[in-house]
Amino acid sequence: MSFVTSIILRRRHHSLLFIQTRQLSSQSQSQSQRIDKILIANRGEIACRIMKTAKRLGIRTVAVYSDADKDSLHVKTADEAVRIGPPPARLSYLNATSIIHAAIRTGAQAIHPGYGFLSESSEFAQQCENEGLTFVGPPASAIRDMGDKSASKRIMGAAGVPLVPGYHGSEQDIDLMKSEADKIGYPVLIKPTHGGGGKGMRIVQSPSEFVDAFLGAQREAAASFGINTILLEKYITQPRHIEVQIFGDKLGNVLHLYERDCSVQRRHQKIIEEAPAPNVANDFRTHVGQAAVSAAKAVGYHSAGTVEFIVDTVSGQFYFMEMNTRLQVEHPVTEMIVGQDLVEWQIRVANGEPLPMSQTEVPLSGHSFEARIYAENVPKGFLPATGVLHHYRPVPTSPTVRVETGVEQGDTVSMHYDPMIAKLVVWGENRAAALVKLNDCLSNFQVAGVPTNINFLKKLANHKSFEDGDVETHFIEHHKDDLLVDPNNSVLANDALSNARVSAALLAACLCEKEQHSLSKSPSGNNVAHSIWYNHPPFRVNHFAKRAMELEWENEYDNSGFKLLTPSIIYQPDGSYLIEVEENSPPLKVKATQLSSQDFRVEADGLTMIVNLAVYTQDGNKHIHIWHGSNHHQFRQKSGFELSDDDETQHKTVSQTSSSHPAGTVVAPMAGLVVKVLVSNDTKVIEGQPILVMEAMKMEHVVKAPTSGHVHGLQVVAGKQVQDGSALFRIKKRSSSHSSTVTALATAIAFQREEVVAAGQRRSDRLELVVVVVVA
Repeated sequence: MSFVTSIILRRRHHSLLFIQTRQLSSQSQSQSQRIDKILIANRGEIACRIMKTAKRLGIRTVAVYSDADKDSLHVKTADEAVRIGPPPARLSYLNATSIIHAAIRTGAQAIHPGYGFLSESSEFAQQCENEGLTFVGPPASAIRDMGDKSASKRIMGAAGVPLVPGYHGSEQDIDLMKSEADKIGYPVLIKPTHGGGGKGMRIVQSPSEFVDAFLGAQREAAASFGINTILLEKYITQPRHIEVQIFGDKLGNVLHLYERDCSVQRRHQKIIEEAPAPNVANDFRTHVGQAAVSAAKAVGYHSAGTVEFIVDTVSGQFYFMEMNTRLQVEHPVTEMIVGQDLVEWQIRVANGEPLPMSQTEVPLSGHSFEARIYAENVPKGFLPATGVLHHYRPVPTSPTVRVETGVEQGDTVSMHYDPMIAKLVVWGENRAAALVKLNDCLSNFQVAGVPTNINFLKKLANHKSFEDGDVETHFIEHHKDDLLVDPNNSVLANDALSNARVSAALLAACLCEKEQHSLSKSPSGNNVAHSIWYNHPPFRVNHFAKRAMELEWENEYDNSGFKLLTPSIIYQPDGSYLIEVEENSPPLKVKATQLSSQDFRVEADGLTMIVNLAVYTQDGNKHIHIWHGSNHHQFRQKSGFELSDDDETQHKTVSQTSSSHPAGTVVAPMAGLVVKVLVSNDTKVIEGQPILVMEAMKMEHVVKAPTSGHVHGLQVVAGKQVQDGSALFRIKKRSSSHSSTVTALATAIAFQREEVVAAGQRRSDRLELVVVVVVA
C-alpha cells in the first residue's frame, strides 16, 4: 500500500491548513519500479518547486545546468547537478541528448521536464521511453497530437469541442496563407502550431501587414520551438482567457480541478492569474470542465495538462484554443483552492498509481491569486531587464502565502532566459480577502538592482475594475491611463515629488542613525574622521550640529531627468533629527531606531513605522532603496555626507552626464541578440523604417530609424550579442544645418500594445524601438 499526502486542504470555517493522508492501492507496482531518483530537465523556480515535493517524498533529485546557471539556486538545492552546456538554451536546456546522458550517468529513473524547454517535445518524451527512463508527463502520442495546434484543432472538432474559425492546414505557402487570411476576414491571429508563452503570435489588422507579420512569427517560432509552422484564427475582439486544469492517470481516469482566469497579460504572457475564474456561473464552470475532460480523453491523456479556452464575453460562448501538455506556470493557484500538490500527483501517476480522488470528491475552497514578478522595464513597454539582484527580500511565506522562486540575493538575471524573478501566490477565504492579501504582499516584496513590475502589479491589483472581477484580455490596453505612467502629467509629478521628499527625510534619518550606531560600535580612536559635535547628544551646549546630504531621484512622471534632493539634517539633544528637504519648508522631526543592518523603527509627524533600506554600489554610484508602508523609492548618491560645524548647509552641483555617443546614435534598449540586419551602411532610410531585429528572452524587437537620413556606423551583424545602451548605428542627415543640432537623448519605444486580447489571441509582439531626438 502507498500513501498520497493531500496538502493544504482547508476547513470550511478556518483559514488554518491541515494535512490529510489518503490511502491508495498500487499493488501492481513493485518496489523496484518506483521512482526514487528524479532528474529535473529545467531551471529556475520550477526546478526548485519540483525538488521541494520530491524531497518531501524522499526522492533524490538531480539538477542540470548551463554555464550561466552553475551557481544558481536550483543547482544548490539538488542532491546532484550535471553541467549540460553553454548558456544558450539550444546548447543546454534544449539539448535532449545531454540531458538523457545526465540521467543515465547519475542513475535517475525518471525525468521531470517542468514547463517550457523540452516539456512539450514528443521526441524527448519518446527518447526517455526508449532509454528506459520514466517521463513524468503525458504519453508522447498525446504531446504529439496536442502539441501540434493544427492537429489538435482537428481532433477537438471531431470530438465536438467548439472551435474558433481558422486555417489549421499543413501547407505553409505564404500566398496560400494570405488567401486563407482573406477568407477568414481581418483581423486575424497568426500563431505558431507548436510551443506557447505567446511567442511568435501576431495580430494582423489588414492584408498589408500580413507578410511581415507571418515571416516574423515563423522566425520567432523557429528560435523558440525549433518548428516554424503557423496556423491562422479569427481574432475575437472581446475575449477572456479561461483555462481548465485536468489530470489523468494510466488507468483511464480523467478529472478536472476547476478553471483559472489568465486574461490579464502583457507581452503575450500572463502576469496575474486567479482561481477560480471570477464572475462565472456554476453551469459555465461545469460545462467548460466537462469539455476539458473530453479533450483529454480524446487523446488518451495522463498526468497534468491544461485545456485553454477563449471565451467571447459578448455571446458567452467558449471555444477550444489549445492544450498545454505539461504543468503550467500558474498551477499553484489551483493547488491552493483544491488543497493538493500537483507535482506529487504527477510523480504518483508516473509510478502507475490511480488518481487520489474522483471528480465528485474534488474540493473547491476559497480563492487564490498568482502575481508574476519580473525583471523588466515597464515604461519601455515591459522590455526584459538584466542585472544583479543586489537586494532580494521576498515576503515571509505561510500556509496561505507562497513564494515560488529560483533566485537569491546576489544572483544575476541574465539575457539568456526568462526574466521572471518569482511567483507570489496567495489564498483567501474569498476573492476579496485574497486580493487584500495580494496587495499587502506586493507592498512588502523587496527587489533592488534591476527594474521590476512590482509597482505595476500593485496598480493593477488595486484597480476598481480588477477588484470587481471585470477582466478580459484588453484589460491593460483599456486601462492604460490608470496603469501606465504618463511622463507629462504635472499633477501626478508633483504628488510623486512630495512623496519622494518624505522618503528622503526618512532615509536621511536612518542613514545618520546607521552611522551613529556604527561609530558607537567602533573601537575608541577610530572615529577621528567624524567631528565630536555629531555625537548623541552634541558635545557643545546649545549647538545643534548640522549636515547636508545629496540624493538624486528620477521622477517617472517628469521627463526632465534626475532631480537633486538636498535634505538638511539638524541633530537634536534627544537623539532625533530635524530634517528639511525643501528650502523654506517646515522641517520634519524624525526619530530613528536601528533594529538591524537594514531595518529601522521610525517616528515622524506622530506616526511610527518600520522602514527598510537597501544600499549597493553600481556604475560608480551608490544606490539607496527605501521601503515604508506601501511606498518604495530609489535614490542615487554620488558622494557622502557634507559635514558642517556652522549653520550653513553646503550643496554641490550635480554635473550632467553627457552622452559618449555621437549625435543621432541609436543604442540598444536592452541586452539581447541581433537576429537580422535589414540595411547596410550609407543606406538612405526614412523615419520609422526598420533597421534591424533584436531578440531578448526569445521575443523579437524591431529597431527603427528615429529620423530620415543615411545609416552610418552600423556596428552589428546578425548573431552578435549586444549590451543595454551599446551603440547600434546612427542616422546622419545630409543637411549640415541640422546634423550638428540633433542630439540623441534617450531610448523610447513605439509599439503596438500587446496585452492579450484573447486566450492566446494577442496583438503584435514586435516592439518597435526608436530614439527620441531633439532639435536645438
